[in-house]
Amino acid sequence: MEHGNASSGFSNSNMNFSPQRALQSATTAARAAGRLMRREQSAVKKINEQSQHDIKLELDVRCQKLIEKILLRALPQSAVLGEEGVAGAADAPLRWVVDPIDGTVNYAYGIPHACVSIALQTRVGSGDFSTVVGVVYDPFCEDLWTAVRGGPARLNGKVIHVSGRKELAESIVSIGFSKTKESLKENLPVFNVLVQRVRKIRMMGAAALALTYVASGRFDAYIESGISLWDIAAGGLILECAGGEFWHRPLPGSAQYRMIASNGLLRAKLEAVARAAHKL
Repeated sequence: MEHGNASSGFSNSNMNFSPQRALQSATTAARAAGRLMRREQSAVKKINEQSQHDIKLELDVRCQKLIEKILLRALPQSAVLGEEGVAGAADAPLRWVVDPIDGTVNYAYGIPHACVSIALQTRVGSGDFSTVVGVVYDPFCEDLWTAVRGGPARLNGKVIHVSGRKELAESIVSIGFSKTKESLKENLPVFNVLVQRVRKIRMMGAAALALTYVASGRFDAYIESGISLWDIAAGGLILECAGGEFWHRPLPGSAQYRMIASNGLLRAKLEAVARAAHKL
């Protein structure tokens, strides 16, 4: 489990690593995978696996292998937890959490809204981790979001901050439906109520980008249930460092999360909408 409310400071006294150097390595890996995504953008995509609401590409695996090579060379004492598998020792004091292509369905259909998401976490207890570095890279817009816990969030080197909008009626809210029937059952009633309360709803299909859009003030909130850690670890830290709130809780009996990410001013109102929606 990863604690969303971890302290803004952290100690690396027992682990020989520099957060800034880790950030540089994550940025290098993200840009390398992004170049591969752009190069293969117009190529015929090889599908490894697909379901009604999801696609896994052979390119997902290639991108993750490329990322793993760079990250494990930079921090040999670390492990990698990725959507396309695990590498390194399970008891490593550091782990990278990687989504090599977040927004695979978009990418497979030629929609240029997808990204690379890389987070570094430190072990803070028996089975608990805290995210200390986050990188999200959109290779199609050349947007690079970065953060180190305790410092500011940045977009292409410039400090960013969440919006100050307090009213749902003024807000743009992103909503995701994951890939399961349970997620659809949970979020469709919320969508039906929320769409009447906010300025606009957006469903963009890439969780890490939705989080960084909230961090940048482009969106005001993002909600989803049934989402995985590799989708949200990097973007969640970036959002926190931009002054937002990254509320997330594990779903019972699952490795997935229920999440309300916001500018820090809207969660209570969004929870009230969800409660009302499920009473209808």
